[in-house]
Amino acid sequence: MKLLIVDDDLRQRELLEEVFSSQGFEVIACSNGRDALLYLENDGFDTVITDLKMPHISGTEVLKACHRRDRELPVIIITGHGTVDSATEAMKIGAYDYIQKPFDPEELFLVTQKAIDHFRLIKKNREMAAAIVTMQASDVIGSSQAMMAVKATIEQVAPLDVSVLIQGETGTGKELAARLIHRASKRSEERFLAINCGALNESLLESELFGHEKGSFTGADKEKKGLFELAAGGTLFLDEINSMSPALQVKLLRVLQEKTFMRVGGSKELLTDVRVISASNADLKIEVKEGNFRADLYYRLNVMDITMPPLRERKDDIAELAYFFLRKYSAKYEKEITSIGTRAMTLLSSYGWPGNVRELENSISRAVIMGQEHSLQPESLPAEVSESCHGSMVSEIPLMPLGEMEKLMIDRALIQTNGNKAKAAQLLGIDASTLWRKMKSFEAKTV
Repeated sequence: MKLLIVDDDLRQRELLEEVFSSQGFEVIACSNGRDALLYLENDGFDTVITDLKMPHISGTEVLKACHRRDRELPVIIITGHGTVDSATEAMKIGAYDYIQKPFDPEELFLVTQKAIDHFRLIKKNREMAAAIVTMQASDVIGSSQAMMAVKATIEQVAPLDVSVLIQGETGTGKELAARLIHRASKRSEERFLAINCGALNESLLESELFGHEKGSFTGADKEKKGLFELAAGGTLFLDEINSMSPALQVKLLRVLQEKTFMRVGGSKELLTDVRVISASNADLKIEVKEGNFRADLYYRLNVMDITMPPLRERKDDIAELAYFFLRKYSAKYEKEITSIGTRAMTLLSSYGWPGNVRELENSISRAVIMGQEHSLQPESLPAEVSESCHGSMVSEIPLMPLGEMEKLMIDRALIQTNGNKAKAAQLLGIDASTLWRKMKSFEAKTV
């Protein structure tokens, strides 16, 4: 994290340099705007903190120079009592925030950390816009620590011809992980077949897995091969295996132990050579303890295990996934949407995604259909996403005095804009100076 501090007050400059350096920041501090402009020309920064009133070149000029270099670079203004109006003017032209003297260094540190987090999101957004061409639908997308661990495990288990159990919530990409294991295995030239065990009743699932003989039941007018035959030499993926009936669990266990099975209505044992990868959206250990799943089958399936993390636990991957789906659906619907707006990306990153990657894909698909610009905007997102920061609160807000309602709306606007007072004022439809006066009046009432 690289920080530029511009202040002609030596003691304050040294204090700030010490505070931020002790927190791991790489700090460059200078005493005037001229030196700041030189640093900005030759170096890159994550945030700039500048005093407003300085000789020769003011903080406003430093702000303008920052935005000539990068329009989104966060600039925090330090202002004295007599220059608050100038500070609000600076916010109107794009300052991230301002701090009034005398200030608590801890408060400035927190504001700076928010600014840097916001800028990181913007840079991630830009990187994803440039990198989407290299992404493939067959890849498990994500570079977060959690997904790198999943990819490392896949790389380890894929060449080993053993059963694998993949666990995780619905929509986390369990089948995609199974396909990647197959693709990197010795069986990659043979078939990969998948079945959802929770989508079929017991008799139909048994017929699909093991096949049936002609006349074995009403409607069986011809012999049918099951998946254990059709996937010979390849991989069979059993999704939602936790929903399999006890009777079928016994039959599956025999196949895994003996490598043989019989078709429904048949009397001849058939050999099978299939790698089984199974998936569960419930914790199978708990299912075993509760008597819903056979322990011996669990251990047969769980020679190696992979847990797919929910999207809410790998928010760093949201931008990468969102851009992949943006490219996919822009091509499908013949739209020229090439980027995701900063505000839209903030909403995508802050939403909880109960439906995980599948819900994100559906949301981007809808947004592409609705989008009218080259950049995807918040109004194109589903309501549950675009209102995620505040929509859930609306129905819970009781009647209250107007002053309290005003404070609540200001607090919500600040949360929605990551604390950026200029953007919060714009969102509320008021001047930044009006917002500042209201915030000060609220502070006075609580003292």
